[in-house]
Amino acid sequence: MKILSETSRKSSTSTIKEAINALLDAYKIRGKFNETNITASWERIMGVAVANRTSELYIKNGTLFVKLTSAVLKNELSMSKTKILANFEQDCGEKMIDHIIFL
Repeated sequence: MKILSETSRKSSTSTIKEAINALLDAYKIRGKFNETNITASWERIMGVAVANRTSELYIKNGTLFVKLTSAVLKNELSMSKTKILANFEQDCGEKMIDHIIFL
């Protein structure tokens, strides 16, 4: 009976993260996955109060479009675009959006 050493096992196996990344690259769906991740994390990153006043959220060509129901909140968030972009970049681990437009 042959016993596999730890080094031989590790060379032929991969982590779940590596496997998912390989799958996303193989099917060329990484961009759509990242967009979905950003829209799904909107409430967690921005908070419940902002999420409750958000009526629509989508990404097109690297730009995040956010439709808000409050003009006061729209004005306030417009002044914080750089900080919001930094929060998304920190949360995702990479830059996925270039601009934010509040509607």
